[in-house]
Amino acid sequence: MSSYDISGKTAIVTGASSGIGAATARALREAGVRVAGGARRVEKLDTDVRLELDVTDRASSERFVDEAVQQLGGVDILFNNAGLALGRYPFDESNEEDEHTVFETNVNGLVRMTRLCLPHLRDGGHIVNMGSVAGRQAYENGATYITSKFAVRGFTYALREDLLGRPIRITTVDAGLVDTEFSVVRFKGDTQKAAAVYQGIDALSAEDIADCIMWALTRPWHVNVDEIVVKARNQASGGRILRDS
Repeated sequence: MSSYDISGKTAIVTGASSGIGAATARALREAGVRVAGGARRVEKLDTDVRLELDVTDRASSERFVDEAVQQLGGVDILFNNAGLALGRYPFDESNEEDEHTVFETNVNGLVRMTRLCLPHLRDGGHIVNMGSVAGRQAYENGATYITSKFAVRGFTYALREDLLGRPIRITTVDAGLVDTEFSVVRFKGDTQKAAAVYQGIDALSAEDIADCIMWALTRPWHVNVDEIVVKARNQASGGRILRDS
């Protein structure tokens, strides 16, 4: 079975300054794809086109897409990666500010970027949404993030229905524990709490997820990989993890 050649294509990657976004951008470039990366920390971007992007801001998103499309000449791949979690507490301790930031980034930002990019997505294109196992099965003390990722999965399913007949493929990658800056952000800079999340488990790396994404992108054209669910061997679900003593 021959793979789908993505060399010479173009890609937009949101949240491309670190973690999964940065690893995927590198993998795309190594495969011969010209990449426009967007992030608030432009100085950390290592992409062909480097642009400031705040997916929670409509004007920023519109500027980014206009400039990225102009510099790329069109879009073949959209990787909606920008996302975050804030806090790890029971929902009755939640607050409006954290909820707003999580929903605006993970849900509204992803929907916004998809809507803005769709008119520029060429035939043979591919949309990849970064999901989470949190969007498949709930665990304690993460209600806002879990809700946002259930929404991402629902949106991906709905988009697949709406775009049936248009030559665009759509994939969601639902990952478990991935050792990146994610937990540092979640615990608002507390590196000790963040490190404890990955202690005693051989967690996934950003490169592991990038490899999954590249596999989906390069399947033969008639194949749509709807979903990839990937977890560390010692993680059964979002809340069940076997840690080495």
